[in-house]
Amino acid sequence: MSNASIVLVSLVLAVTAMGFLAARWGGANLESLEQWALGGRGFGTVVSWFLLGGDLYTAYTFIAVPALVYGVGALGFFAVPYATIAYPVALVVLVRFWGVARERGYVTTADFVRDRFGNRALEVAIALTGVVAAMPYIALQLVGMKAVFAQLGGGFAAHDGLPALTIGFVLLAGYTYTSGLRAPALIAFVKDALIYVTVIAAVIVIPAKLGGWEHVFAASQSVLQSRPKPSSIYLAPSQYFTYASMAFGSALSLFIYPHSITSVLSAKSQAVLRRNAALLPIYSLLLGLLALLGYCAIAAGIDVPQSAASSIVPLLFARFFPEWFAGVADAAVVIGALVPAAIMCIGAANLFASNVFRTFSAERSPVETRVAKLLTLGMCAAALAVIFFVRVPYVIDFQLLGGALMLQIFPAFVLGLWTRALHPKALLAGWGCGLVASCTMAFASGFGSNYTLHVFGTSLTGFIALYALVVNLLVSMTVTVVLRTVSDGAKH
Repeated sequence: MSNASIVLVSLVLAVTAMGFLAARWGGANLESLEQWALGGRGFGTVVSWFLLGGDLYTAYTFIAVPALVYGVGALGFFAVPYATIAYPVALVVLVRFWGVARERGYVTTADFVRDRFGNRALEVAIALTGVVAAMPYIALQLVGMKAVFAQLGGGFAAHDGLPALTIGFVLLAGYTYTSGLRAPALIAFVKDALIYVTVIAAVIVIPAKLGGWEHVFAASQSVLQSRPKPSSIYLAPSQYFTYASMAFGSALSLFIYPHSITSVLSAKSQAVLRRNAALLPIYSLLLGLLALLGYCAIAAGIDVPQSAASSIVPLLFARFFPEWFAGVADAAVVIGALVPAAIMCIGAANLFASNVFRTFSAERSPVETRVAKLLTLGMCAAALAVIFFVRVPYVIDFQLLGGALMLQIFPAFVLGLWTRALHPKALLAGWGCGLVASCTMAFASGFGSNYTLHVFGTSLTGFIALYALVVNLLVSMTVTVVLRTVSDGAKH
């Protein structure tokens, strides 16, 4: 076993032990859903900062964004403004939701929707959307692990990485089942420390060995322009709308994912959330720096097919870092996948246990907690299947496709925080039409994240999620007007 492999395995085993030991944190009764799934709603600013950072900055950051930049150039940087735009959205929406959730005992967004609109079908629709949308996002984390294992080779890469991924899945499932949200909250401290060390080393060492940033940008521009599908380190005018729609649509969906809601509801006060909305943009700086590794891979002459673009960052680490430190960097990727995957499994399991298995009630039973624990195992297994059976152009499309589904709960959840103007049956109709539109456009684009509309003799390529949300809102408003009109007519 190489030095890199030894370091990686040692660090993963260390954080796995931390995950199991987290069950003793605070001496909580983990038969309670609030304790197991939300950490007793008692995390302060520091723990919440690491937990939300661990939740939102994942293998998406380390693997998917650089891979997209490597493949398409400047368009891949949409993730930087998207992460920045998301925080004001979170400040407005989630601080309000936290207050309502604490008062009424909500554990999920579907709890709120059922209580707000009194419609069981809408509750189940919102819950199942969150469960399904979490699958590709968890799959993205596993792809990040798979990329590291493929680079390490040997037993890690055997049988397309399935045995190694399965072992990772068993460890993840084990400590998540045992410790709940406390496990990723504790591991997040190690994960973030590894990420900061790795990013700082990468942006100093790798460009310097490639001749500096000026050479990196010049070489990247030359290579990108010479490809069969030319691109650039600058956005073309035809990409402006695509870039903006991906950034804005992703920002709207980021904090309504089940894992984001789970992390938010674990905070002990609204003040904690406000402070984190101000502090978390620090992570956006890391995201921008990591995205530049896509250009470093081009300048380094790393030549892989589009289907293997997720491997470029582990390949950079192996080429430019000492072997032992490459192991540290690889561990940052793997642990950076395990932490959010655990939170995602918990968030999705909460939705199913609280809103599909049973109807929303502020009173939680031990049976519900046991169901949620068991479902975390199923969530991991389903995500493992996704990466082997669903092929996307770029790994980042897993997250973007999940966002296209997740954004369809926006009218019922986000708008519902301020108004009951939309009829619950209209919201259900809008949700259904939005999902159909999302799936149709995704299939037509080969499971890419963007779709080209041809209207009035012009073409407009934009983010599928945003197009589908427009359909959703139009249907919801139209059906609301029709239902209100029919109701008023019946009264007279």
